[in-house]
Amino acid sequence: MEISRTVKFENGIAEIGPTGSMYLLSQLEVSRLRDASQGGLHELFRRCALAVLNSGDLTDNAEAVLERYRDFRIEIIRQTRGLKLKIENAPESAFVDGEIIKGIQENLFSVLRDVVYTDSEIIKSAKYDLTKSVSITDAVFHILRNAGILDTRNWPGLIVCWGGHSVGRDEYDFTKEVGYQLGLRGLDICTGCGAGVMKGPMKGATIGHAKQRIRYGRYIGISEPGIIASESPNAIVSHLVITPDIEKRLEAFVRIATGIVVFPGGAGTAEEILYLLGILLNPRNADIDLPVIFAAPKQSADYFSNLDKFITDTIGDEARELYKIVIGDPASVAREMTVGTQRVQANRRKTGDAYYFNWMLHIEEEFQRPFHVSHESMAGLVLSKDLPVHELAANMRQAFSGIVAGNIKDYGVRAIREHGPFKMQGDAAIMEPMGKLLEIFVMQSRMKLAGSDYRPCYSLTT
Repeated sequence: MEISRTVKFENGIAEIGPTGSMYLLSQLEVSRLRDASQGGLHELFRRCALAVLNSGDLTDNAEAVLERYRDFRIEIIRQTRGLKLKIENAPESAFVDGEIIKGIQENLFSVLRDVVYTDSEIIKSAKYDLTKSVSITDAVFHILRNAGILDTRNWPGLIVCWGGHSVGRDEYDFTKEVGYQLGLRGLDICTGCGAGVMKGPMKGATIGHAKQRIRYGRYIGISEPGIIASESPNAIVSHLVITPDIEKRLEAFVRIATGIVVFPGGAGTAEEILYLLGILLNPRNADIDLPVIFAAPKQSADYFSNLDKFITDTIGDEARELYKIVIGDPASVAREMTVGTQRVQANRRKTGDAYYFNWMLHIEEEFQRPFHVSHESMAGLVLSKDLPVHELAANMRQAFSGIVAGNIKDYGVRAIREHGPFKMQGDAAIMEPMGKLLEIFVMQSRMKLAGSDYRPCYSLTT
């Protein structure tokens, strides 16, 4: 298909033609997207679109981004043969010589595709009861299928990479080298789509794929409306997916992964780890094979020793059997993942599970229900050793999710400014290790890009 030519006029207005997988909308869908007075869908699309157009901006302050571009406008132009987007006062970095960057153009229409599909076919459809586990998983499957992510033609070999957006140069370079080694072995990459550890593996894999003459390597980014403004999609993302909330984003990761590599990060990375361990610790998942590696450069070896101790102190020794720690050896990480994906392939062939979507992974409803972060919900979290281990992991995951919201999500930042830090209470055996881990994150500037100015958005008591 010929690239749509797009001109950015002197007055800051541009009209952008479609590319990628979104070309047609019904009149009802266009009306809902155009009606700014209705709030909801139009504002959701506007915020996500701004994040895509702001790709490359080195900030994780969603509130500041929204304020800086408060005059940004986006409108659907209805045409007899399709549609266009009219935008005003967008970030100039999205354009080169008056034309929108192709990758940003594709991601912009990916946002439109997912916002419209989720609203009309998931949230407002009678087909899905989003209070039930089976229905939630089915909704995640359909969002991914509609986005063209599920590759049924080949053994996918998709490695999900987690880690922080606020990392040092040594850690970033290490993630690139791991991505390069994965790419040399023909493995594709999926991350949270932002900067730092979310960009490094993708960037490295592009070189590995190029050396192996792999023309259709996949660099999948999965985000959600609450996080995308503070973690704009990086330039490497070739397939962008917007899920409706963090819980469906996390489920999408683990359903499509054939292996997971975790790099150093902050509260968001701890949230992801607790989500994953809580699921894998469920006795119903005892036969699920999903290789997990914690990887870091030698300079950051203490990061995973601290995290390993935190996991052992709070969840227990059983969790340590679910992951390996590899320090300073990118090639070893890639070799382990290659062997692991072959093992996963054999296991899924034996059990009859799909290669491209892990249907047999059992996920309890407490991991799937959206956790609405507020001072009340954070104070109400039960953080007790008396809970079954997978339930404790679910509640701890929510605690870290709230800290992420208080750090970088616009509604969370506002709540902290208006009402002070989130207050959490629990057993000393949980709160003390959690407090120590968070202190390390703060000391190592892992909470925000402006780490030296960080003020905790939380208060822990026993």
